[in-house]
Amino acid sequence: MKIAVVGATGLVGSVILKVLEERGFANEDIVLVATQKNVGRKILFAGREIAVCSVEDAINQNCDYAIFSAGGKTSKEYAPLFAQKNTIVIDNSSFWRMDENIPLVVPEINAQSIKKEDRIIANPNCSTIQLVMALAPLHREYKIKRVVVSTYQSVTGTGVKAVEQLISEENNNDCQRVYPHPIHRNLFPHGGDFLENNYTTEEEKLLDETRKILSDKSIQLTATVVRVPVTGGHSESVNVEFENEFEIEDVFSILNNTSGIVVMDNPKENIYPIPLLSEGKDEVFVGRIRRDLSQAKTLNLWIVSDNLRKGAATNAVQILEYLCRGK
Repeated sequence: MKIAVVGATGLVGSVILKVLEERGFANEDIVLVATQKNVGRKILFAGREIAVCSVEDAINQNCDYAIFSAGGKTSKEYAPLFAQKNTIVIDNSSFWRMDENIPLVVPEINAQSIKKEDRIIANPNCSTIQLVMALAPLHREYKIKRVVVSTYQSVTGTGVKAVEQLISEENNNDCQRVYPHPIHRNLFPHGGDFLENNYTTEEEKLLDETRKILSDKSIQLTATVVRVPVTGGHSESVNVEFENEFEIEDVFSILNNTSGIVVMDNPKENIYPIPLLSEGKDEVFVGRIRRDLSQAKTLNLWIVSDNLRKGAATNAVQILEYLCRGK
């Protein structure tokens, strides 16, 4: 099997390679793809050095699969060219997500939405993935009416330059700033680009993608995205109003029995999810599970996950695993 990783030299690309190695793809033919300036650079994968090639070269190698993590512009231009060669593309960018002909997939929730003829499959936004992992089993049981979510997003979600900005500011060094404000000892309610309605693109994605993944356009969702000086993962404060009544014990039971979810909830022992504990792990961690005392049929959750793993690389590789099983 030949697998291309497009954007192999980036932050998510490097994690994709790590996850591929961990999850049984170490012996496959891996094609590393990056920008022209990185062509020829050698990267270690599963104990062997692999030279980076151009995207044009990779297209002509007739790969079985291509995992993209190189931004929307690259995905728009090159994903269809891979697909024309019968390569199945798993795309991490936002470009294809809301295309009605492209499945948007979290394997634990809606892998069945992938059709045999699909050649481009979209990976959701990192914040959406961890949110719907917790919401999907509860939606099936109680039907979600409305969600209010505030995210606390790691600088790793922006990329290498954002991590460099944080570290430089911590060390009081000059750096290229990718954020409009300092991030060290600071946070700001700004993720993505502002739209005419004063929401951001990151906030809009949470609404649109949640509805598509859960196949329910009636769900109402409002979001505030906040960037915080953290490198371990994304956190979310979530308030969910259901159509139907629930028992809190049943909520615990449902989440405890959901694949990919780990419940960490023992306030008396100060046990709850934090980014430091999620870093490097594939699970979505849920805690602070409690009834909203101000409103009926409403639940509060705190959700944390490594945005580079389940929020990007791991979810993409899980899609690959699902496709391989289908063959």
